[in-house]
Amino acid sequence: MLSFVMAAVLGVVLCQVAFVVTTVFLHRALSHRSLTLARIPTFGFRVLTWLMTGIVPRQWVAVHRKHHAHTDEVGDPHSPVVLGFPRVQFGNVLLYRSAARDKAVVGRYARDLPPDRWDRVLFDHGLLGLALGVGLLVALIGWQLAVVAAVVHTVLYLLGGGAINAIGHTWGKRPFENLATNNQWLAWLVAGEGLHNNHHAAATSSRMSLAKGEVDPAWGIIRLLVAVRWATLRQTSAGLAPASAAASAAS
Repeated sequence: MLSFVMAAVLGVVLCQVAFVVTTVFLHRALSHRSLTLARIPTFGFRVLTWLMTGIVPRQWVAVHRKHHAHTDEVGDPHSPVVLGFPRVQFGNVLLYRSAARDKAVVGRYARDLPPDRWDRVLFDHGLLGLALGVGLLVALIGWQLAVVAAVVHTVLYLLGGGAINAIGHTWGKRPFENLATNNQWLAWLVAGEGLHNNHHAAATSSRMSLAKGEVDPAWGIIRLLVAVRWATLRQTSAGLAPASAAASAAS
C-alpha cells in the first residue's frame, strides 16, 4: 500500500513539473516572448513537454494566442463565459484539441514557430512522446506503480489546465480591468497561472505576481535560469496600477 501512495505522490510531483514546463516554456517564453531561453534549456523543455504532456508547442501557442485575441467572446477556444463553466473545467482538453487541430488557427497564430527537423522526427508525434514517458516510468518503478503515477499526473494536469481557464475567468479578484481573475490558492497549484487577471493585464511580463502578498511559484525557477545565464527577461511587470473599482472579488 505504501508503494502505491508513493506512486501517487510521484504523480503529483510529475504534474507540478509539467505545470512549470507549461508556464515557463509554452506560455511565457513561446506564447508571449516574455523571456528568451538559451539553446540547452530550450531543448530540455521541448523534451519534457513531449514526454510529460504530448503537446505540440506551436499548437499550444496558437490556441493560447487565439484566447488572448478573443478573450471571453465568440472565438475564444475555452471561455466559460461563452461555453459554460462545466464544459471548460472538465472538457478543456477536448476544446484544446479541437482548436489545435485547426490548421488555419495554427497557421495564423503560430506562424513564427515553423516546424524544424526535431519536430518532424520527434516532437510533432505527441502520442509517441507520451508512450515513451510512460515507458520510462515502467522501467523505473514497474508497470503497476507507473500506471498509478501516470493516472494521477494526467488527471491533475487536465483538471488544473481546465481550472486555469474556467475558475480563472469566473471567480476571484480582478485588480485590473479585464475579465480574468486572480486566485492565489490556484496559483500555488498550477505554477503561478492562477494569477490570471495579472497575466491578462501584463501578458508580456515574465512574472505573474504583480502586487504585495502575491506569489508566483514559477518565478523562482525563472530567476534561477536567469542567474545561470540560461534565460534573459523581456520585462517583469508592466508598471500597471490596479483599478480600485475592480478590486473586489468577482460575484
